[in-house]
Amino acid sequence: MRGTLALVAFAVTTMVAVSFLLPLGLVVKQIARDRALTGAERQAASLIPVLAITADPDVLADAVASTEAGADGRLALHLPSATVGTPHAAPGDVAAARDGGRAFVAGLRGGEVLLRPVVRDGAPAAVVEVFVPGAELSRGVTEAWLTLAGVALALGAVAVAMGDRLATRVVRSSRRLADAAGRVGAGDLDVRVTPDGPRELRAAATAFNTMAEQVAGLLATERETAADLSHRLRTPLTALRLSIDGLVANPGDPRRLDRGREALARLEGEIDALIAAARRPRPQAAGCDAADVVRERLEFWSALAEDQGRPHQLIAPDGPVPVPVARAELVAAIDALMGNVFRHTPRGAGFTVTVHRGRHAVGLLFADAGPGIADERAALRRGTSGAGSTGLGLDIARRLAAATGGSLRVDRSPQLGGARIQMWLRTEPDAPGRAKRGRRTGPRR
Repeated sequence: MRGTLALVAFAVTTMVAVSFLLPLGLVVKQIARDRALTGAERQAASLIPVLAITADPDVLADAVASTEAGADGRLALHLPSATVGTPHAAPGDVAAARDGGRAFVAGLRGGEVLLRPVVRDGAPAAVVEVFVPGAELSRGVTEAWLTLAGVALALGAVAVAMGDRLATRVVRSSRRLADAAGRVGAGDLDVRVTPDGPRELRAAATAFNTMAEQVAGLLATERETAADLSHRLRTPLTALRLSIDGLVANPGDPRRLDRGREALARLEGEIDALIAAARRPRPQAAGCDAADVVRERLEFWSALAEDQGRPHQLIAPDGPVPVPVARAELVAAIDALMGNVFRHTPRGAGFTVTVHRGRHAVGLLFADAGPGIADERAALRRGTSGAGSTGLGLDIARRLAAATGGSLRVDRSPQLGGARIQMWLRTEPDAPGRAKRGRRTGPRR
């Protein structure tokens, strides 16, 4: 690419130089000829006063010899009776100049000759002849042409250097962009390109960086989504494990057998839901009744709570509690929080679930009588768990709350003494005045 741009620059510069320097060379040649003929005209005019005074051949010979052209044998006087000096012109040209009464230039072998008639009072006209050799007609033309050719070559060299310099910037920027694209194709999603070079390449580099950031974000989202979807299997697996424990303890209890079958059906349904969610291109915005979903999920978990002797309580409004999240997403978050209660608290520890309907947000509060959470801040970090689990349950609920502009809080329950998880889902956007003072994702308690 560099060679191509250099050749293009050289060709364009050469064409421009030729279009200007070729006419200039012809003008230089014409100027040299005009200069030589003007000198010949001046020397011919120097004899006119002598011809006006005398017609003596000896005097005229001395006058011819006193001129530069006469001394070189290039000047002659053609009188009616004689010729003084060294003639070069043809007799026909001399007669034409005498008869025509005007000066003209005639071509000869090796140069040109200037013939100028001189009219004398009471005497026939005389003709002054000045021979100009070819070397005099082209004096300095060769040097001027060589100078112009050098100028053209210098301009071509400068154009090649500038074209190569420009091509270096373009090629360097293109190579960086191609190398970065290859590294992204190889799996290095952290590579970025510094915009450099022409405006088009800078725009391409900026677009490449935006694309790389979007690809990295999409892959990170896919990984988190895969982890979240996989975590949803822990809820039916927990129920199935507890049901199996109950069947081992009381193998003849038909209720426990029915609960085991229900747990297996729940596991199969979750697997089908995961497959459907993985194949869905992007989640659809929807809403649901938070109170109805909490009642449904608590009914499912109440069977396991009875098996483990866990007292539980639901506190919820009588009417519907709409929230701007999909039902499946809210079910996954509730199951993740309920599963944490059963996995991280001892058998017999009670829990309460409270649905709070506020003015701008809906709160789902999960409190238990377990040992609580030692490091509340660390528990909210994704993938961090102090109890040997995946650390994704609280993050699933946090991300669902954050998607509505709400928040997830972890503290200690004042009534039961264990952990309390508060998931606040905003139902209305923040007002401009409140947003300026700072975001508050839950109602003031």
